[in-house]
Amino acid sequence: MKIKMRLKGRLRTYLRFTIYLGILLVVIGVAAFVLNKTAGIMLALFTLVYFAVVLILYFYNKPVIMNELVSFATEYGQIQRKLLRELDLPYALLDEDGKIMWTNRAFERTVHQPKGYSKGIQTLFPTITEDRLPGIDNDQTECEIEFEGRDYTAKFRKIPLREMAEHSDIIEAKDYDGFLVACFLFDETALHIALQELDDQSLCVGMIYLDNYDEALESVEEVRQSLLVALIDRKVNKYVASIDGICRKMEKDKFLVILSKKAVTQLQESHFELLEDIKTVNIGNEMAVTISIGLGVDGLTYAQNYEFARNAIDLALGRGGDQAVIKTAEAVTYYGGKSQQVEKNTRVKARVKAHALRELVTAKENVLVMGHSRPDADSFGAAVGIYCMAWVLERKANIVLDGMTSDIQPLVECFTSVSGNEDAIISGQTAMEMAGNNTVLVVVDVNKPSITECPELLHMVKSVVVLDHHRAGSEIIENATLSYVEPYASSACEMISEILQYVQDNIKIHIEEADCMYSGIMVDTNNFLTKTGVRTFEAAAFLRRCGADVTRVRKMFRADALEYKAKADAVSQAEIYRDSYAISTCYSDDLPSPTVIGAQAANELLNIKGIKASFVLTDYQGKIYVSARSIDEVNVQLIMERLGGGGHMNVAACQMEGIGLEEAIGELKGTIDSMIESGEL
Repeated sequence: MKIKMRLKGRLRTYLRFTIYLGILLVVIGVAAFVLNKTAGIMLALFTLVYFAVVLILYFYNKPVIMNELVSFATEYGQIQRKLLRELDLPYALLDEDGKIMWTNRAFERTVHQPKGYSKGIQTLFPTITEDRLPGIDNDQTECEIEFEGRDYTAKFRKIPLREMAEHSDIIEAKDYDGFLVACFLFDETALHIALQELDDQSLCVGMIYLDNYDEALESVEEVRQSLLVALIDRKVNKYVASIDGICRKMEKDKFLVILSKKAVTQLQESHFELLEDIKTVNIGNEMAVTISIGLGVDGLTYAQNYEFARNAIDLALGRGGDQAVIKTAEAVTYYGGKSQQVEKNTRVKARVKAHALRELVTAKENVLVMGHSRPDADSFGAAVGIYCMAWVLERKANIVLDGMTSDIQPLVECFTSVSGNEDAIISGQTAMEMAGNNTVLVVVDVNKPSITECPELLHMVKSVVVLDHHRAGSEIIENATLSYVEPYASSACEMISEILQYVQDNIKIHIEEADCMYSGIMVDTNNFLTKTGVRTFEAAAFLRRCGADVTRVRKMFRADALEYKAKADAVSQAEIYRDSYAISTCYSDDLPSPTVIGAQAANELLNIKGIKASFVLTDYQGKIYVSARSIDEVNVQLIMERLGGGGHMNVAACQMEGIGLEEAIGELKGTIDSMIESGEL
């Protein structure tokens, strides 16, 4: 049966308009016939002739117009198809699964495929997986792709076929949800190059500090000191000029550097050669000169970059110097830090910090002291030292302690045995109830807020003091009223012992309290074998004068048979990785403090010839605890920071969650491999 095509809309109204006028003419003719019959008859004859002409023209022109419309639509469709085919924008039609159904010439030129290529889009762009294409829930998607060295933004738009199928005579359209996908490729290469060039030229601020300026000058003759300074200045200025930067000396040992972000990238690629190059300056000085570099990058303003640079140089100095730190709004990156920290013989800084701490404590009524979670002997001993200082200054003090491990239990019992100390230890909840404007919080042996004994206290007390000997990381306690972080110190107890001597002349503390502090030094130095300097022995001598006894301390730290066997097993099962790294495990079954045993085993492994660093992993309470130790050849802190931890160059640790023991060992080995290949170890 022949299907008739009918016009509609304005075109049909336009063609029928003469008929509507004829109807109006009939009405006028009737009115004229009433008024005058002769005129009415004449108008009626005219109307008949008018209708005859109009109807003939209407039925004659209608098929002609329909044919012209069909021809125009056909030609218009061909023009549209040709325009799409010749469009300079790469365009393709895909089916639901991403198979190519049609492409234009620009697309074919881009992908170097002939007309009729009908494979999946993934064969051309592997990154365009099925989940990146539009689906039932989304009509449009886009993604960034790279093809033959050029960058493209691929945009996909869903074209539903349901309406077309409903008008089809050959398919059943009920509940049909099929669709095609239109794919457009936008070449963003030039834009990315322009943005990259703009980003490369963005301003970065840097600071260069000489770590041991005074000590290096003192090690040469006075007449040659000016020559040493000139050589150092020349080395720094020449290095900065080589990367098209500007360097200006602010003080005798401080430089301000202005450079582009592209220059920062060059410094990163060369691993900051200036750190090692500056050590070659030698005109007879016994001590090599080391520098610290802090860079502020990607700030919203120049002022923010300067603030980032200041924070970065503080981190570099707080970690012992001889390293570079790059700080952005999102992250902090460390380079270098392989040198041992130089112990400073002067106690000027300790005296200044002691006086400042005394003023803070005397200005408040209550003193709260806390260390890190799962406290060790150094953390508890340092807390005891601050407690003694508050008692000397006649201020009420309490030590915050929620969890007591077996290794510090003898110390706690020793401390609480002193008359008046029975109620000195409180829980974190009690401490939060006591916190107020008239309270000062002293944090010892930790500068990372997330691992303090009670992190909530940091937000509840306005006056916060930080006393620590660990190298600072990217997470630090901010807005501290007083911060005294000295990485060269062997232990927090050593630092507190020095401070106590400046709080009051001829200060005296109880024997039991001296034992606790002496224990902290002894444990952190591994019986005075690690990080032990002149000031360490001076601090130990002060505690001995206060009554600390080596024999009592040694008895407190004797291990039972089960713990000793566990440590021996960890040592005997050690794997020597890459001929220099001892890796072992310590099993936590039936051990009250397996992490402590793991740390002791790591110390023992260093006694093996050829071992540069040791790592002992302990699976305990759903986490993998890693204890890392070295003597002087490897910076284990850098390795532990890669795994989310930190510590010192020779003593460091980390915690790993969500993985098993074997996976943790594999990740540790992979980190060591990558750092050796990159030259960081």
